[in-house]
Amino acid sequence: VSTQSTGKIKIKIKKKKALLKMIANCSSNRIVISGAGPAGCLIGCFLAKHGKQVDIIERREDIRSDSLASGRSINLALSTRGLLALSSIGLDNEVLKSAVPMYGRMMHSKDSTLTYQPYSKDEKTHLNSVSRLELNRKLLTLCESLPGVRIHFNSKITNLDLYNGTFTQQNLKTNEKINKQAISLLACDGAFSGIRSFMQRIDRFDYSQSYIAHGYKELSIPANNNNNGEYQMSRNCLHIWPRGNYMMIALPNDNGSFTCTLFLPFVGENGFDNLKTQDSVFRFFETEFPDALPLMPTLWTDWQNNQAFSLVTIRCFPWAIGNALLIGDAAHAIVPFYGQGLNCALEDVRIFNEIVETKAKEQATSIADTGKDFWIEIFQQFQELRKPNADAIAELALINFIEMRDKVGDSKFLFRKKLEHLLEQKFKNRYISQYELISFSHTPYAEAKRIGDINYEILRQLTQNDTINDLNLIDLDLADKLIKELLNK
Repeated sequence: VSTQSTGKIKIKIKKKKALLKMIANCSSNRIVISGAGPAGCLIGCFLAKHGKQVDIIERREDIRSDSLASGRSINLALSTRGLLALSSIGLDNEVLKSAVPMYGRMMHSKDSTLTYQPYSKDEKTHLNSVSRLELNRKLLTLCESLPGVRIHFNSKITNLDLYNGTFTQQNLKTNEKINKQAISLLACDGAFSGIRSFMQRIDRFDYSQSYIAHGYKELSIPANNNNNGEYQMSRNCLHIWPRGNYMMIALPNDNGSFTCTLFLPFVGENGFDNLKTQDSVFRFFETEFPDALPLMPTLWTDWQNNQAFSLVTIRCFPWAIGNALLIGDAAHAIVPFYGQGLNCALEDVRIFNEIVETKAKEQATSIADTGKDFWIEIFQQFQELRKPNADAIAELALINFIEMRDKVGDSKFLFRKKLEHLLEQKFKNRYISQYELISFSHTPYAEAKRIGDINYEILRQLTQNDTINDLNLIDLDLADKLIKELLNK
């Protein structure tokens, strides 16, 4: 065989391999997920269990081998909504093994007085303090183990055509670029979503981002090594140091430590911009958090190593354009003050999956065999259902920041909380606090907000605009009347 003939054969083989590779990359059954965070992995698990082929494209390193994940990991208060979503793939009990239950808030005043406020009238009701990093690792491992799932780390999506699903997958380490096509693309890539940036170029796409004046910095309270690694504060509480214009919180970890998060203005007398030296930081803590300072031997090291990050609320619409859909923070990033950011994202995924299953049952079709039109209908239904609820929890999270920093130590506020617990006991299943509805039920956020607004009016009338501060003086007959009239219960 001549050298020329051999060369032609090699070229043909090369072209055939390239064609086969392109066909594989353009599989009509493949769904692409942008982002391997908790929401992206959870939706990948659902889709894989339905028989879909899934590519997950993630800009970051594999966090299971990445030691650079500290400094930006506000602990998660995993509640009923998030747990239900995890239970759908059988991961809830595994996550709860390392969770620490939190039954209420422990407020720390400047004079070191402690005030405990339970979350619920039911002593067993609680939130779960979990590590976001560990939760994400567990979801990654489960998702990757399922047939049909491929996870591409250190990669991003470029040249996206929203309407036909074509895009280029670029490896950020090697710069290798592969042209691909997907039946649908799900954007679970966070508050600064790369997929959403393509949508923002489309006419009449509404988008807004709003930063609050405050940022956050992660600090720590280690376990007491002089006492067998015991907790240095009450273990089963979310600790709060409310200070008016700013605050610090601490969530327990399963190793005896607490992850602390300090929320301060970026600018001002007690802002991050004025706390640059060790002396200024220690003086600030001695004045504002005197009971916490002795428990924080690594304060200055943490302060230097951990950056102050901003807090943003993002609203946009539509969430679905062409073959692409925004989910979680990509569609509705919120501030963390109601502890619902991740819970909301996981609930997004659960509801998305329920819509998919219902639609497939109605059409008597296998989800594994569904085509483009099926998913476009799903996307429209999902955004119409979830958008009002995302707006509601975004507003409530901003309101709760004011409550946590300003009101949790206020006597009038604390009395209203006691009154709410009394009403929940006396009028069981008729009066339910907004906090219970948000954190310990699956009531849609918008409905919980509506009920919460009515509850506020009931409390206002019962306390006569906060002039009554004794439970024995509360008119329960009036309470019964108001609940019937305003809540229709």
